[in-house]
Amino acid sequence: MKIIVTGATGRLGSLAIRHLLNKVPANGMAAVVRNLDKAAPLAELGIEIRQADYNNPESLQTAFQEGSKLLFISSSAADDPLRIVQHANVVKAARDQHIRHIAYTSFAFAEDNPFAHVHLATEYAIRTTHIPYTFLRNGGYADFFINSSLQTCIQNGVITTNTGKGKINAVSRNDLALAAATALTESGHENKSYNLVSNNPWSFDDLAAILTEVSGTSVIHQPISMEEEKSLLVRSGMPEALAEMTAFIYSTVAEGKMERTADDLQKLIGHTTSIKQLVVEALHQ
Repeated sequence: MKIIVTGATGRLGSLAIRHLLNKVPANGMAAVVRNLDKAAPLAELGIEIRQADYNNPESLQTAFQEGSKLLFISSSAADDPLRIVQHANVVKAARDQHIRHIAYTSFAFAEDNPFAHVHLATEYAIRTTHIPYTFLRNGGYADFFINSSLQTCIQNGVITTNTGKGKINAVSRNDLALAAATALTESGHENKSYNLVSNNPWSFDDLAAILTEVSGTSVIHQPISMEEEKSLLVRSGMPEALAEMTAFIYSTVAEGKMERTADDLQKLIGHTTSIKQLVVEALHQ
């Protein structure tokens, strides 16, 4: 009986597998992937590779055979009704193949978030199976905000956003992957929901201060409007759709919609990676 990991070649899934390897032997896992070529590094680790697609129910039934636990990483499709169908395919296959524990990557504070309907629908679908579950309600990924592009901010001495004084509860993808591995390999996490966010939210003013400290160069945060931010991003070469999405996310930060906290992540893995450490890692990529 194996731990089955879907989305195993994605950034979160591959990190989760690395953490699982510290807890279970490689032959105790199976990686479910769409593209076999991308799975070569996992095969080299001794992990069984199984090909399946969320759009193909029969492939999921085969991929989940002889599985004991399932790390179900949510679909990245942009079409929400399609995602609901895809997720239903996964849940049904898990039930039919007698999976005994499902850890699902949901969305932080899902009941209060208008963008989390797909995740709530999936949670309810999982509940209908009566399979023990762990809902890993992940917050935003810190690498959306903290990445190698900060080098340019250091060179210019300024970070320009429309986040205002808003704070961000985003956390590292690696911490979230460790949380998933922990929930699947330790006892006591069945039928629990965890809001996996930073218990120490930070603002772009904080980020500018950390950049100043780490680089030795003065960096300030300059607030601008949402339209100014979008225009600035487009002029920098970002596609317009991505620039609009980025400016919109920044506006939700300014409105305080990304500052809600919880201690679940720290309690689950024993720590959360500090923003300063994430900055240092991003600048050395």
